[in-house]
Amino acid sequence: MSERQLQLGVAGLGRAFQFMLPALRSHPRVRLAGAADPRPEARARFSAEFAAPAYESVDELCRDDAIEAIYIATPHQFHAQHAQLAAQAGKHMLVEKPMALSLADCAAMVEAAGRAGVRLVIGHSHSFDEPIRRARAIIARGEVGAVRMITALNFTDFLYRPRRPEELVTAEGGGVIFNQAPHQVDIVRLLGGGRVRSLRAAAGAWDRGRPTEGAYGAFLSFEDGAFASLTYNGFAHFDSDEWCGNIGEDGAAKSEAYGTARRLLAGISRDDESEMKHARNYGGPRAAAPAARQDRLHPHFGVVIASCERADLRPLPQGVMIYGDDAARLDPSPPALQPRGAVLDELCDAVFAAREPLHGGAWGLATMEVCLAILQSAREGSEIVLRHQTGIAGETPRGGA
Repeated sequence: MSERQLQLGVAGLGRAFQFMLPALRSHPRVRLAGAADPRPEARARFSAEFAAPAYESVDELCRDDAIEAIYIATPHQFHAQHAQLAAQAGKHMLVEKPMALSLADCAAMVEAAGRAGVRLVIGHSHSFDEPIRRARAIIARGEVGAVRMITALNFTDFLYRPRRPEELVTAEGGGVIFNQAPHQVDIVRLLGGGRVRSLRAAAGAWDRGRPTEGAYGAFLSFEDGAFASLTYNGFAHFDSDEWCGNIGEDGAAKSEAYGTARRLLAGISRDDESEMKHARNYGGPRAAAPAARQDRLHPHFGVVIASCERADLRPLPQGVMIYGDDAARLDPSPPALQPRGAVLDELCDAVFAAREPLHGGAWGLATMEVCLAILQSAREGSEIVLRHQTGIAGETPRGGA
């Protein structure tokens, strides 16, 4: 007897969908049953590829009775609106990061899902990566003692990848704090147990031609006494993948020459840059989804080190390095055949088994509270006390320091 499949609709056939596509194609418990996108070329390709309807609006997709759940991958500023449409239609939801652009919108999404009795999962973030989850499992088992300090650092070319105009406007969800901090914050919150007490941060917007935050640094204090430092720089100079064996964020060996991102944008207009971005999206002439590989290493998000009482843990594309009192060893992870499959596993388990998702609405809201506090602290030069933090579903909090 074949396994029950979740009839999934996709709202937004852009880059997020494109990177999720290999997992969506191959996941045994998911069937792509519909989509919505304003671009006719994307709708035409989807219908041809999946023999499923493609609509011009998310509202039409939500009215399709055959759809059970919706993957919301529309531009950030529309997540809250589209999540509430989906909830009103009785659809379960997987919402891309960032969850939304304000705490009020995040709370409205959680409330709408609860009122409708549907499941809400927030992802993809790199806290779904197998080495991060493996490191958390080692911590949760008590093998290395309590987490005392976390260091997370990532230097990339993020700000110089082709962008639509609104992706360079912070108020519309642009910049690294809305786009990249949710990954790093989710990782650090997961490893640290989830409950951040307060933070202080600074941010940098150093290129007038791309007037949004391209870098930030934050210091987080957890309720149990642990602390964490987060550093992100997307200005396309140093690349911290050098410290990860030149394995890129997606788990594949890097092949681009130094400076490729900046050279690609040199001398082109903002309209040409937008067109370049559209051409790379699903249905565009330069679209290309990551291919499944038997030997693929795991995705990562730069350097992450969890310093515990009896060891330091460093998640790597190959597994988790454990630096103990007397020896260092690799706890290997099997090849990542479909890394983002873990996101779909969590959604299916939430829908089919009524299992509380780790990355549920309350977790997503807490992550966005930290991200928004980074922005606020950077602007005000003040420490921000957090009020909406939550622990890890299924885990009992350990004692403090």
